[in-house]
Amino acid sequence: MSADPGADRIIERGRRVLRLEQEALGAAVERLGAEFAHAVALIKASTGRVIVAGIGKSGLIGRKIAATMTSTGTPAYFLHPTESVHGDLGIVTAQDVAILLSKSGETAELFPLLEQLVRLGVPRIAITGEKESSLGRACTVTLDGWVREEACPHDLAPTTSTTLALALGDALAVALLEEKGFRREDFAKFHPGGSLGRRLLLRVRDVMVTDPLPLLPPTATMREAVVQLAERRGICMVTAGDGRLAGVITTGDLTRLMESQQDVFGVPAAQAMTRSPKVIHADELGSAAVHLMETKGIIALPVLDADERIVGVVHLHDLMRAGAV
Repeated sequence: MSADPGADRIIERGRRVLRLEQEALGAAVERLGAEFAHAVALIKASTGRVIVAGIGKSGLIGRKIAATMTSTGTPAYFLHPTESVHGDLGIVTAQDVAILLSKSGETAELFPLLEQLVRLGVPRIAITGEKESSLGRACTVTLDGWVREEACPHDLAPTTSTTLALALGDALAVALLEEKGFRREDFAKFHPGGSLGRRLLLRVRDVMVTDPLPLLPPTATMREAVVQLAERRGICMVTAGDGRLAGVITTGDLTRLMESQQDVFGVPAAQAMTRSPKVIHADELGSAAVHLMETKGIIALPVLDADERIVGVVHLHDLMRAGAV
């Protein structure tokens, strides 16, 4: 112990937190069972990606879980539950698996996304402290994230519970790594000496789609836009007539238009489009495009050349597949 009583108190407080979290992890080790194997099997069998979602501190843990999985051979993506029901749900397919995090299992913001996942037939894995909660009962598999108490002295701030949720996510990622036979050589592709160098070299022009481009003339109607959205992965670009971009239309724009009007097919595309969309230039880094997409909650960007003319469109899926993150 320190000679300073004040320092001793601080050290003991720190030790208390570590002991509580250590105890919670130890108890979780004993409870881990068949549900965990089922969750790993669901993800391994999936031909899509792992979609991770949570709100608040659970959302931060979810981002880390998604990042760990992606870097160890299981492609994953964090989907914000609120943004998901305003257009971002287009990134989800029936081939994906979802991991949903909530200590209480009653986080209201998760339920609209949960309903859509059920509708799409996406297998759902819950990490929650309440297995019999609304979330736990609605998921295909529920992993037990219960803790006796938070390390916070008021038993309020998520501390012990988020540590356990993160550990369960790590356990899933590592179990999947081993099940898939992910080797040291594979790991190197996604880390320094491999993908780090690639990230520094990969440019938007290396990944962007150039033909056919989802282009619409200024005179187009939403009937034409709907066809483009269906055939060109959820985005179409309205030109200004000189090869420059006037605006974009996404599935989110279509959804919002349908909420406000009954007959959308005759609406001019120029009326529904986003007039000042986010764009990226062909020579920019692929990692810069990913950062912009994740920050703004979008899944595709128009690509412009040095003269601000449209030369392509880049999709988040393609950037992630190419190792830009």
